[in-house]
Amino acid sequence: MNAKKRSESDEITREFIQAIEKRLGAGQRVRRGLPGWGRISIDRPLPFLIVHRSASREADPGTDKLFIGESAYISASSKKGVHPGLSELVRMIARTAVEQFGAFFLLEIWAAPVDTEDAAQLAVEQRPSFAIITPRHDDPAELVDSFEDALSHVKLGRLAAKVRVRSAARCTPGRLPELLPLAEAAELGSTVLGLEILPIFRSASGGEIFPLVGRRLRRSLSRALRRTFYEFSRTMTTHRPEHFHVLGRRAVVKAVWEVDRRLATIADEFDFLLQISPANALEAWDGFKSKRFQRDPRLHYRHCPFDPAKLKRKLYEIPIERVDDPALSLLFRQKQQELDRQLTMLLDRNTPRFLLGSMQLYGRIQPQLLKTARSLIDNLPARTRDDSSKVRLDAEAFARRAEQELSYYTAQWRRAEPRFEVRKDMGSGLMVSQGKLLIGSALNVPENRVEALLQHEVGTHVVTYYNGLAQPFHQLRVGLAGYEALQEGLAVLAEYLVGGLTRPRLRLLAARVLAAQSVTDGASFVDCFRQLEGQGFDQRTAFGIAVRVLRGGGLTKDALYLQGLVEVLRHLGSGGRLRPLLVGKIATDHIPIIRELQWREVLVPPPLTPRYLDLPHVAARLERVREGIEVIDLIERKRP
Repeated sequence: MNAKKRSESDEITREFIQAIEKRLGAGQRVRRGLPGWGRISIDRPLPFLIVHRSASREADPGTDKLFIGESAYISASSKKGVHPGLSELVRMIARTAVEQFGAFFLLEIWAAPVDTEDAAQLAVEQRPSFAIITPRHDDPAELVDSFEDALSHVKLGRLAAKVRVRSAARCTPGRLPELLPLAEAAELGSTVLGLEILPIFRSASGGEIFPLVGRRLRRSLSRALRRTFYEFSRTMTTHRPEHFHVLGRRAVVKAVWEVDRRLATIADEFDFLLQISPANALEAWDGFKSKRFQRDPRLHYRHCPFDPAKLKRKLYEIPIERVDDPALSLLFRQKQQELDRQLTMLLDRNTPRFLLGSMQLYGRIQPQLLKTARSLIDNLPARTRDDSSKVRLDAEAFARRAEQELSYYTAQWRRAEPRFEVRKDMGSGLMVSQGKLLIGSALNVPENRVEALLQHEVGTHVVTYYNGLAQPFHQLRVGLAGYEALQEGLAVLAEYLVGGLTRPRLRLLAARVLAAQSVTDGASFVDCFRQLEGQGFDQRTAFGIAVRVLRGGGLTKDALYLQGLVEVLRHLGSGGRLRPLLVGKIATDHIPIIRELQWREVLVPPPLTPRYLDLPHVAARLERVREGIEVIDLIERKRP
């Protein structure tokens, strides 16, 4: 192709511009490649636009990655022949926005040169650095102040951004011509600013990209940009978004659905907890008892019907790097890392490495949680009549009650098809696996604990599974990374709300924390068992706790029940709401991201509401929690 034809193919034609104008006028999404190279992506008509120009795809590596998850941007060539058409395209977008919203904000972004001692030092420190370029004679002071404040909250690790404001005759990079000259912008009712970003996401020579730095910077910068666009929309246009996240992108690219599906497929190929739970709990108890509690029991596990190493290979073939949405990219990468650790633990089952993997997956037990657990053990009596109901339910009787409970949710949402199964390899335990309630054949529970157990397992674990199933992403069904603590905290809270959280139950949760800590300190099964006996637990209960914290080689997951309860109480006591936590299987850290996705209308309202929220007296108990209480306050004092 000769130079003339290549130049013509790079031009943004009037026909191209008219096609974009037609879609914007109809309120439709625009997502198209530009002639030559580049892309325009506008999620819907909005009063702002980000523009980035560079000589070629390779000339400014990494800079365009910082904003490709935003709702309105153009990434284009800075070549001279492209400028007239690009300028006309931006002018058309500005006119269209002004007609609809009364004003328009054009923000051009470019990489700062790293050729000064100060810039080089900031790059070495990996400290974010921004310069806001404002018009010399028509500075929108309030907007600039808001922009400066938003950027000052951008952080990389613990390093807060350095932000400067600089006035100039043109708000463009280098000597590039203006896309929307300032005088014309003023006549159109538009505001033009520039943002110069220190490229700490690549080497000084530009030849090496630092993807981890780029991803973290993009996530933090995205919030700053949306806050600034929100302030502009709220104060200078007729657009009145309810929240800055409303200005985020609603549509997602095809890569998102592919990554989500493939992650969920791998998660569904194995049940981590089932694989590390002993299949011979009843026999192990008989053997431990026959040895007079002096020898560690032999715990047997189910054979893995899959090869963890092959699943790992499939896991890292998933192209998460193609997901351009910062929030979704973060969730997917966290899940990938969690699945990786779980598969490693299955390979390390019954070895010393399993405990190390558990501490990686669930974290170390924090001193404050240990303090809370010890306080509960010390202040709650070892002997109580709370669970001394004369009426007890075996597995079959409990299953009948569970069936009634499950039918309530089928009536709420016809896609909900919750099931239960009584299993001999579950001992006396209860578990929800992929939305199914698994009931141990040896289950025997007092009548006054039945409602609490139903709301724990069905009202929380089953409900959040199906609420997650209703979402467009599989991850909220299989569980976002680290979801267990919040899940178990919500489940224990449900026990309290229905009046079934007893002293023995709370004491048991505290004992699990102390037992998990003992395991991390090197305690054997017998050591752990004796410690629990010394805390006032009967031999059968002490055995059950020891099995849970030593299964697989040492599992610290059981500390999450009390930890999650503390997190839920803190969340509700600080003004947080309960229902949004039931959207699916999420972690406390994900609450801001879930809110963002809800504001952006990426997520849908959950279809199921726990039955316990409609029970008498639950509202009063929930209000008490919202007033701010400690874990020990969940136990109601007995009247004399």
